[in-house]
Amino acid sequence: MSETALPKDDVRPVLDAPADAPVETALPAVEQRRGNGLAIVALLLGAAGVAVGGWGVWQVRHLQANNQQQLSQVQALNDQAQSLKLNEQRLTARLEQMPAAEELDARSRLVTQLQGDQQRLNQRLETVLGASRKDWRLAEAEHLLRLASLRLSALQDISSAQALVQGADEILREQNDPGAFAAREQVAKTLVALRSTEQPDRTGLFLRLGALRDQVINLTELAPEYKDRGESLLGLTADGDGASRWAQWWDQISRYIRIDFNADKNVRPLLAGQSLSQVRLALSLTLEQAQWAALNGQAAVYTQALAEARDVLKGNFNPDNPQSKIMLEQVAELSKQPVTVVTPDLTGTLSAVQAYLERRNVNAEESVKPMAKPAASTTQEAMP
Repeated sequence: MSETALPKDDVRPVLDAPADAPVETALPAVEQRRGNGLAIVALLLGAAGVAVGGWGVWQVRHLQANNQQQLSQVQALNDQAQSLKLNEQRLTARLEQMPAAEELDARSRLVTQLQGDQQRLNQRLETVLGASRKDWRLAEAEHLLRLASLRLSALQDISSAQALVQGADEILREQNDPGAFAAREQVAKTLVALRSTEQPDRTGLFLRLGALRDQVINLTELAPEYKDRGESLLGLTADGDGASRWAQWWDQISRYIRIDFNADKNVRPLLAGQSLSQVRLALSLTLEQAQWAALNGQAAVYTQALAEARDVLKGNFNPDNPQSKIMLEQVAELSKQPVTVVTPDLTGTLSAVQAYLERRNVNAEESVKPMAKPAASTTQEAMP
């Protein structure tokens, strides 16, 4: 026991020595940690203060910008208020100039009446325009009939007159009016008469006469020339040395003298030089006159001209000549061709169409009078 027990003085230092050493070393570390934490906290607080200060500056600038914008908006609103005020003043001035409600009601009634009158006038205008178109077409039909009558009387042109009358009949058919029955009946009779009339071939006669005029220049062989056929007086000469000389002499003289015991008693002198040219010119002029008469339908002139041409051929050319003989035959054939025709009279047809137009105009005037009176009364009511 005595050996294991230790004295109190010896025990304390042993227990105290290890306890003091750790305490002295731990206090500076704790203090150091506390200092570091305070520094960090201070830095955080400083950073937070800087952030708060920056945010505050930004807020101030933002507020300043908002204030400037609000000031500009307020200025714009003031300008708008001023313009609205001016517009209000103008509207007030215009309202003061506007008429009263009674006057406006009176004007609205007048406008309503005018609209009604305008509608009635529009309807009447459409009716008049439709009637005027029909009147124009009927006037055209009358003009076509007048042209057909002129073609028949002046030129006796059956084909052209028939086409013109056919056009007038088509116009009357387009009207679809029972009152046009009499006019259409006359037009139908005229068409039948024109279709039954034969049109003379004036153009063909003109061309055939022109061909004869071209043949007049070829009328040069006026009489048959004498040709020796060995039947001369050479056979009467005596045989001998002088026979050949006599034959030569007779051959030369037979060109100028011809003895024909069987010749016709009516011996005409031969034409030559200026006389022949005059005969050709006279014949050509008569044929040209016949051409003009054939083209214009002058039967008397046509017949007289061909008769003169036949007399010129018979009086100045030998009928035995083949050229003059053929020309005489052609002239005789052409003189039998008709150049005129009895044309139908269009006076009755034209009178029937004119009577129909007059009746139509009278009916149109009577239908216009009842509609003109209400229009006049409405205008008189609108005037006060």
